[in-house]
Order: sequence, then C-alpha cells, then structure tokens
Amino acid sequence: MNPLTVTWAPHIYTDIGWKNMISWTNQVDNYLITPNRNVQRKLSREAFLNLLHPFQPFVFGQRFAAIRVAMNMNIKLIFHGESPFEYGLNKLSDANASGFDPKYFCGSQEANEVYLGGVSAKKLIVKHNFRPSDLLHYFPIDTKDLKKKKFVYKFLGYYIKWNPQEIFYFVSKNTGFIPNPERTEGTYSKYASLDDKIDGFHYYTSYIKFGLGRATMDTAQEIRNGLLNREEGISLVKKYDGELPKKYFEEILDYLDLSEKQFWSTINKFRSSHLWTKKNSNWKLKKTIYD
Repeated sequence: MNPLTVTWAPHIYTDIGWKNMISWTNQVDNYLITPNRNVQRKLSREAFLNLLHPFQPFVFGQRFAAIRVAMNMNIKLIFHGESPFEYGLNKLSDANASGFDPKYFCGSQEANEVYLGGVSAKKLIVKHNFRPSDLLHYFPIDTKDLKKKKFVYKFLGYYIKWNPQEIFYFVSKNTGFIPNPERTEGTYSKYASLDDKIDGFHYYTSYIKFGLGRATMDTAQEIRNGLLNREEGISLVKKYDGELPKKYFEEILDYLDLSEKQFWSTINKFRSSHLWTKKNSNWKLKKTIYD
C-alpha cells in the first residue's frame, strides 16, 4: 500500500504541532489543505457567538477534505482515524455510511440550505462579502457525485484498537512525534490534540454546554482501555475538568475578534439552567461525578 495522507490545517499551529507536522511529512506523502484564514476565522467567530462551538467550521473542513482529494484523484479507498461511533455518537450500523444528507449540495444555488456557525451560507456571503467559492471547503458533497466515484470509506479504528496512549507510543517510535513538554490545559495528558492553539477552547466550550470537559473525555476512554480505574479517573476529573485554557487566551480572543467581556458574556449565555447554578457571582455545576 502506498498511502497519501491529507491534513486540514489547524486554525493556529502550536510550535510543537508544526514540528510534528514536519516530522510526519518526512515519513509519508501528505496534502496540506490550508483554507483562507480570513474566511475561517470569521466562520469560527460566528460559530462561537451563535453556537459556542468555535471548532465547527474546522470540523466541516476536516470532514470533507480527504474525500474531495480522493474524488479529484480517483482514489478508491479512504480511511479516517477513530470513528465518532466508537464514542456512542450514533448507531454502530451507520459506521460505514458517508453521512451526507442528500438535500445538501455544493452548488451555490443551495447555499441557503447550508448553515455554518449557525448562519445560512447565503447570509454569510452577504454579511462578510464572501464569494461562494470561499465556502466550498465547508459544504457537504453531493451524494450523486459520491455514488459515481464508488470509493470505499472506512475508519481505521475498526481495524486497529484505538487506544490513544498506544498510538502515541507507536508514532513516537516510527515518525518522530514528540508530546508537549508540559501537561495540556484542561486534562492530564501531554500528547493528544496539541497542534492547534484553539483546541483548548473547543473542549472548554464543551464543558460549558454539557458539563463534560477534556479530562472527563480522556479518563472515560482510558478507563475503557484499562489504563485507569474509576477512582483514579474521578480524581483527575475533579482536578482538571473545566480548567480555563490560559496559555493562548489573548491570542484566541484576537483571532476571533472578541473582547474578554464578549467572551465571558457568550460563555455564560450558554450555561444551561439544568446544569449550572450561580451563587455570589460564581458558577458551579449542579451535579458532578465526584459529588
């Protein structure tokens, strides 16, 4: 097998992320797809303000990037890494489905049906003076085009046990991957999801909306993989879950064109009343795993 890897560029590379990218491309062929930075940051700002999900446009771009490359190069076999179905996000029977709703197409005439950051693409084009082509990276792919190509779409996690710690050991040995020198904010690990300066805010906003932070996600997976017991996991969640990522805070505010006041007012607006309570100007989860 002679694989071609495809990378959807981070919002803002961390130093360690860029070093690992260089190490990776010393080992394998890779297409690095870097969207228009001005477009992506405006979409990310909309997603933060409207959905408290600054990562959403990135997710869309990443979701479709490899498939578009495969379609253009007539590649018949596509692998993504771990599957969202492994985390209980959908039915296992859907695991090999491409996941595209047939009513969404790439043509600009359907732009009013596609929403990015909680705003229709049609309105985004007017509001930000975008060209329709500026948003192409983020648009779903026409299922008719997918069927014509007849490629096979799989998740690597169904063939290799998706244990992040073991994968870290493997890539360190074989590709020169290096972890963070210090613990990643919001959790206890040093090696996962560390290439993008906005990553910490993706997990922090998840904590605000759902009461589940980065440490909860990491410990849950490591408990399932037999690397932690439940008591150890609960202790780590109590210590690190919901930690504000301070290292790149000012840089991310600048990237999203937000004042600190706008940031906190948006954060607090998305605290659901069934999850959060406020006492003496302090917010607290009503129920935690360690209560």
